[in-house]
Amino acid sequence: MDRIKVMVNGLPGNMALNVAQHVEQDNRFDLIPYSLTGPDIAADTCDVNGHAVRLITPDDREEAITRIAGDLETFITVDYTHPTAVNDNAAFYCRRRLPFVMGTTGGNRDQLLQAVTQAGIAAVIAPNMAKPIVGLQAMLTYAAAEFPGLFENYTLEVRESHQHGKADTSGTAKAIVTTFNELGIPFTPEQIFKERDPQAQKEIWGIPEEHLRGHAWHTYTATSQDQTVQLAFTHNINGRSVYALGTLDAVVYLAQKVRAGATGEVFSMIDVLKG
Repeated sequence: MDRIKVMVNGLPGNMALNVAQHVEQDNRFDLIPYSLTGPDIAADTCDVNGHAVRLITPDDREEAITRIAGDLETFITVDYTHPTAVNDNAAFYCRRRLPFVMGTTGGNRDQLLQAVTQAGIAAVIAPNMAKPIVGLQAMLTYAAAEFPGLFENYTLEVRESHQHGKADTSGTAKAIVTTFNELGIPFTPEQIFKERDPQAQKEIWGIPEEHLRGHAWHTYTATSQDQTVQLAFTHNINGRSVYALGTLDAVVYLAQKVRAGATGEVFSMIDVLKG
């Protein structure tokens, strides 16, 4: 099979850089030496395993993509940018008919899905690219479908901690809260406790100091009305590699779907796992 050409957008951001490094090292892929970046990025290039990747600001992206698309027959775009840029970036990918993997959280997710289906392209969109966490989500989704209202009259507490630079509330936490709603617990994303203070993360949460700049710790606690039953679901991730590896699987899956002629379809990480 031909190597898959991949453009990773969001450099020099930490998650984009981690994904780009994995892409560059994997012989299934060719890393395109360009990356769309934010308007506030002053650097012209970003080093990825000793290779210079040119950074393209929003003002220059139309011309750059025209040139890149003209040189390449097809490629997969990976987006790890900023929550505020999600919908604008997706609209750009749809307009330019670029199949993409959206790893960035935030934005208007319904609008995101609608843009892909209306544009007639294919994309993988997921709030979490870590396969073990996606598996947990699938199990809870199954429980909600088979046993709706299982936790009726229970209360829920959700606590999540990410590195200080993460701007939005965890997309994974929001998705799992929706599942708990289906299990019978009224709870809104606004009730999620969000920790971004490194000192509290180290001293209260016990997060290793070396992972304060890159972690995702979540705990969901369901308690019965009479306080006699308590169930807790915890998933803690240190570092970013598990997300990068899941992203690579999503790229391979999407490339296969594009080759098979998929149009107007949005795939999830559960689809990737099944595939």
